[in-house]
Amino acid sequence: MKQGSTIEEKKIRILGAASRVFARKGFAGTRIAEVAVEAGIGKGTVYEYFDSKEVLFFDVFQWFFERNNSSLKVGINALRGTAADRLMVMNDSIITAWMDEMDSFALVMEFWSASSSSTLRKRFKLAFKAAYDAIRELVAALIREGIDTGEFRADSNPDSIAASLVGTWDALLLQKWFGSVEDPLAYSRDFLAVIIRGLSKTGEITQ
Repeated sequence: MKQGSTIEEKKIRILGAASRVFARKGFAGTRIAEVAVEAGIGKGTVYEYFDSKEVLFFDVFQWFFERNNSSLKVGINALRGTAADRLMVMNDSIITAWMDEMDSFALVMEFWSASSSSTLRKRFKLAFKAAYDAIRELVAALIREGIDTGEFRADSNPDSIAASLVGTWDALLLQKWFGSVEDPLAYSRDFLAVIIRGLSKTGEITQ
């Protein structure tokens, strides 16, 4: 058990180091030797876990999004309050987390680029779809809960609203990264408040 745990810990250590190097230098500019230095291990050790830079890059993608989505899901499930309250907390959690790690957004840009041009294009597209499906489903589930409890209007479309909200988060964070939006948290809260008013039977929100 201890040996297996050590192996997994070392793999995660390599993934974390690779994510930082890819974010700084991009996929094309990164060498496995640089990842090894960042992780404090030998170059050969990296190849014991990952056959190539392409495989490492894709595994970083999966680790990066699975970690973020898992943390978000646990946090949302632990929340109490109305569906509207939990939607607003979810919004704040996502935007704040990304703003705290804006340097990591360069890594996301590398992932987007790989989904359209790399040799792993098909795998990246499928993985991106799964990641977006997961986050949209978290949002849609909260909206469906609000409909079921009578908090939200029965004619609301959870899937279309979830897609719109996730798209808004993407757009605001991208603009923040480019420097054209100063406060994506305030903008996202304003946008979500409008959405909640439209969903709500009373037209009011509690936050």
